[in-house]
Amino acid sequence: MARTGFCDSKPLLDLHMKERGLSAQTTEGVIVGFHEDRTGSAGADECGETPPALLYTQGLQGLPSLQTLVPSLLRHEIETALEKLDLIWDRTYAWDMFLDMMRTQTQDSLSNADLPHYFTNVARVILVDWIIQVHELMQFHEETLYLAIHLLNRSLRLLKVSTANLQLLGMVCLFIAAKKEESLLPEVSGLCSLMDHAYTKHQLLRMERKVLCALKFDLAHCPALHFLLIFASVARCSTTVVWMARYLLELSLLEGQCVAFLPVQLAGAALCLARRVLQESPTPEGEAAWCLVSSIHVGSETVLLRIMQILASAAAEAHETCATFIKFSSSETMHVSRHPGLKNTAGLLGVWA
Repeated sequence: MARTGFCDSKPLLDLHMKERGLSAQTTEGVIVGFHEDRTGSAGADECGETPPALLYTQGLQGLPSLQTLVPSLLRHEIETALEKLDLIWDRTYAWDMFLDMMRTQTQDSLSNADLPHYFTNVARVILVDWIIQVHELMQFHEETLYLAIHLLNRSLRLLKVSTANLQLLGMVCLFIAAKKEESLLPEVSGLCSLMDHAYTKHQLLRMERKVLCALKFDLAHCPALHFLLIFASVARCSTTVVWMARYLLELSLLEGQCVAFLPVQLAGAALCLARRVLQESPTPEGEAAWCLVSSIHVGSETVLLRIMQILASAAAEAHETCATFIKFSSSETMHVSRHPGLKNTAGLLGVWA
């Protein structure tokens, strides 16, 4: 099997071997650290195999040993990345916050990618693309978009919503996400006008109450975007690679099958695929940094390859009228969506075929 592009060298493994009760090895080029689990084997992934867990296994049984497992250099780099990205207020608690991100993100993936029978994947793509357009029009933060789609995915599985009210549900999820992430909110009447007044203010507010009750007011979400930015910072990725990875990651929002993966897996796969597409000249410093960030990734080689295949196909098939394509075709985003390498599906998949 071909490799995803994660670190192939073994120097970092020696840092892990000192921890009692932990063994470390490489599986097809991915640095892994297996936590000794005496309670039984972890659940198999969707491909029928038990995925090796990096730094922690499913359910984070390995978390108590995380601080002794992770090299001090990696911890310092993560703390620096969190501070640089303004994801923390006090560096003293940076590592604790990262551990909390690792814990909570396990709650963000859904058990499967099956949509309700009345909601086809094509309908989902149309709805999510429209939400992205509205998000861009409102100039909301990126975190708002990721939270909105997360709430939409959960709501579709908890609520019985008629096809005629799917647009209303999408707008409500974006509105709720904005209430959590934004400092300035649009008027409800303005949201209704964006839907051509197909729904009244009363209907929108009633749907909002319905969604919040179904979610039990649990709006916590650790977006894959945060993991992506942390990984890119630690790995010293170029600006072009970061924008390409962000484009690929946003395309994952349009793919219904991606809801079954962990945010950290989506982020790692997007970053790895971006590096493969751009094929920038490697440097010793860059490869060492990539080797370091590879040691904190979670997931089996099979799962990461599967995500990369999904993202590669999505990028190759992205239409020029797609909101995400347009968004990442501007000079501000370095025109990454128009990169010629993205349209060569066979070439992209041939990287690991």
